[in-house]
Amino acid sequence: MRNLVKKIVREDNFLSLAGNLAIAFFAFAGFALLARSFAMEEFGKWVLFTASFAFIEMFRLGITNTAIVRYLSGLSSEERYQFIGSNALIGLIATFFISSILLTCYYFFSEPIRRAGYELFFIWYPLMALVNLPINNAIVVMQSDQHFGKILLLRILESGSFFLIVIINFLFMKMTLTQIVLSWIIIDLFVSGYCFLNGWDGMKFIVKATRKSSGTLLDFGKYTTFTLIGTNLLRSTDAFIISLSPLGTAAVALYSIPMRLTELQQIPLRSFAATAFPKMSKESMNGKISEVKELFYTYSGAMTILFVFISIFVFIFADLFVLILGGKQYAGLDPVTGFNAATIVRIFTIYGLLLPIDRMTGIGLDSVNRPDKNFIKVLYMVIANIIGDLIAIFVFKSLSMVAVTSILFTSLGVWIGFHLLNKELDLEFFQINRHGISFYRSLIRKIKDHLIKRKGQSETVNKF
Repeated sequence: MRNLVKKIVREDNFLSLAGNLAIAFFAFAGFALLARSFAMEEFGKWVLFTASFAFIEMFRLGITNTAIVRYLSGLSSEERYQFIGSNALIGLIATFFISSILLTCYYFFSEPIRRAGYELFFIWYPLMALVNLPINNAIVVMQSDQHFGKILLLRILESGSFFLIVIINFLFMKMTLTQIVLSWIIIDLFVSGYCFLNGWDGMKFIVKATRKSSGTLLDFGKYTTFTLIGTNLLRSTDAFIISLSPLGTAAVALYSIPMRLTELQQIPLRSFAATAFPKMSKESMNGKISEVKELFYTYSGAMTILFVFISIFVFIFADLFVLILGGKQYAGLDPVTGFNAATIVRIFTIYGLLLPIDRMTGIGLDSVNRPDKNFIKVLYMVIANIIGDLIAIFVFKSLSMVAVTSILFTSLGVWIGFHLLNKELDLEFFQINRHGISFYRSLIRKIKDHLIKRKGQSETVNKF
């Protein structure tokens, strides 16, 4: 049994899942403590800061992240260092470019930015982006090499340290939001320094960057950048539109509770997707299309079946989850906004059932070098989401209808994504469920065989 546990612990999917679970725990618990540390309107500003941060990060890092994972999966020579150097160089240029735009905007439009609740982001993101660049560079190279143990270490260092600050704030210090952000920046500074000293961030390879390697990354990235931006917009558009509506930052804070719970549902999805993409890319670059199909079927099917059980569990205990995450001020019908967070959580469980196939079709298109088609898919989803949110907020004036919009645009994404990937791989939809069931049967069989083997060995030892 010990050998089985060791084998599972060292397996890529487990390490990737462990990394995402660690982040999720710290994010979930930290979110809960911060929600209890500030008034609803003030906490809404924190939500807008983190949502804006995630959105711009997608643009800044999306230029090269997906491309570097794909290309490094098939390189083992001097070209490797050229690509790593190009990734670091492009990331550095993008950071300065975006930071300059944000600081200029704040200089000329500081008052409307403050009124909308985005002051924290415009002031502090430029510094944070520069500080955490080495961390992001290190993680993307490690993902390419499937060094998920090191990724787990970095994520625990960063997320765990910030969570410690949040605990101290909740129990003793009562810091302002600005002080919380500054603490985050200081933590990232130390973790980035650790990456730099170990040579994980790739900054030393900037001198090896070539026009060819940079051009290859940018050519692939011109689609993946907007795809990642679109993907983030699918999560953050809701908060942005709500913040600009008469509902205000209090509604943003309330809606963030079910959104955070939905992100917990996606932990296994992000973990398996992180291991699926380099594997599928490698098989695609080697011309093994049948292997790409098998990986797509297996990952899509296994994750869909898992999400059925997750969604049922979350649906049943929605009220309890809202109470745990947000506290009493978010439980039941909110007297200020008139909305029920638990109702929105239950709507999101249906949305969660669609996520595995939606995510895997996007990964499949990128892995077979069709990021253009993945971009088209996400573009349609973003347009549908924006239109749906505007109708939900300004016509129905309902946060629940915003959640229903998520179901509609994701359904559209599943249909478009499968249709586009089918042209590349000649897929059969029903194979997804078959491979998913086969995956769990095989897993159960392996566990049983191992237990039987261990039992036989134990009986043999006892005879002597």
